[in-house]
Amino acid sequence: MTHPRLAAQLYTVRDFCRTAEDFRTSMAKVAKIGYTAVQVSGIGPIPHEEVKAITDAHGLSICITHVGFDYLQNDLDAAIAQHKLWECPNVAIGSMPAVYREGGEAGFVQFAHDATEVGRKLADAGLTFSYHNHSFEFVRFGSRTGLDVIYDESDPAYLQAEIDTYWVQHGGGDVISWIDKMADRMPVIHFKDMVIHEGQQIMAEIGEGNLNWEGILEACDLADVEWYAIEQDVCRRDPFESLRISYDNLRAMGVE
Repeated sequence: MTHPRLAAQLYTVRDFCRTAEDFRTSMAKVAKIGYTAVQVSGIGPIPHEEVKAITDAHGLSICITHVGFDYLQNDLDAAIAQHKLWECPNVAIGSMPAVYREGGEAGFVQFAHDATEVGRKLADAGLTFSYHNHSFEFVRFGSRTGLDVIYDESDPAYLQAEIDTYWVQHGGGDVISWIDKMADRMPVIHFKDMVIHEGQQIMAEIGEGNLNWEGILEACDLADVEWYAIEQDVCRRDPFESLRISYDNLRAMGVE
């Protein structure tokens, strides 16, 4: 049994990570909240060596990234070197490229096959490869959703899941059921909550919305998820305050 740890998904504070100076200030704030790990995603063009130095200086490990699928297909050696430098064992992409999505079910199948090949090469380098979903993957193709197709048609040894709790709910899926499906295939999960505001589904801090966190946490424990990455694409308050609220609420729920 692994012991999940909380990580801040830096996409949440992307507007405050455009330069090295801003990144340094932001990592100090993230560490002060209590986080000991981050997911690097959406930051500015900061040299990899500087990212590593700054995160190290604030006691933050990099547990996973979001990078472009084209980067992995076209410059894999550089991507591997980047993750080795960062001592980051997990690689992920934030979405399926549009060209596959436009191809209907066949496009989803092709993506699953292409992602498996990228994942195979990353595995040879000692890295995992995960896919992060939104809600468009819940389009149906007969008895299966697009997300079913991605995981059914890929090799579980080479394509892992980075299930996003909000987006599964947004797509009409069952969050706990998807965590169960991805048991032992999901090193990192994305946590965000959902509320209804003026009739619209919107993102919220963990514990401030309507998702079943007791059930989600139990399912994650059984699924052997290692990292809980806290992400909120859109915040209705200061994004660092949103990260703090989610962190404090999860700690109150017993998450270390």
